[in-house]
Amino acid sequence: MADGAVKKPSRIQLRNRKKIMTAALEVFSQHGYRGATLDQIAEAAGMSKPNLIYYFDGKEAIHVAVLNALMDEWLAPLAEMDPDGDPLQEILGYIRRKMEMSRKYPRESRLFANEILQGAPRMAPHLESTLKPLFEEKCALIEGWAADGRLAQTDARQLVLSIWAITQHYADFEAQIRVLVPDESGGWADANAHVEQLFRKLLTPAETSD
Repeated sequence: MADGAVKKPSRIQLRNRKKIMTAALEVFSQHGYRGATLDQIAEAAGMSKPNLIYYFDGKEAIHVAVLNALMDEWLAPLAEMDPDGDPLQEILGYIRRKMEMSRKYPRESRLFANEILQGAPRMAPHLESTLKPLFEEKCALIEGWAADGRLAQTDARQLVLSIWAITQHYADFEAQIRVLVPDESGGWADANAHVEQLFRKLLTPAETSD
């Protein structure tokens, strides 16, 4: 191996790192960062604590790795918004993807929400370097669509924040929703239809609305 070359992790190492991060997701989503311990994560991963520490320096390193992976996945639906597509359908498609993520990944949403509620002590740099540029880019795109008359006039930043608030509610308050809307299959269908109708009415230009 040449001097300075970085050795690629083996398949076993990659598998073990993934196992640790999956276990950490469960532990952090249940107990929060402060309540979680390395012992809990090691037990959930089915390995010893010293073996876990071989892969990660400590609890914070695991937490940051999990959050970074979540950030990439969480931003993908927003990044997919196509400037060349139909504006209303692009935004409604984004909302559908966000609702589907809330249905499939409530633990991940709660973990991210807990980090933000604590003031983003570990994710603040990533919010600045990754989330903010994408947010500004897509807000500018929405503003351009509205200026061209292809969407109703709206505050693009508040629109995106409202989309996050509504769609992620279904993940972050999953336990409450299960009590209030016990028909999970029908409840999700109703939720998707309601949220889509809400934003369709808000964003359809007056001259083209039904």
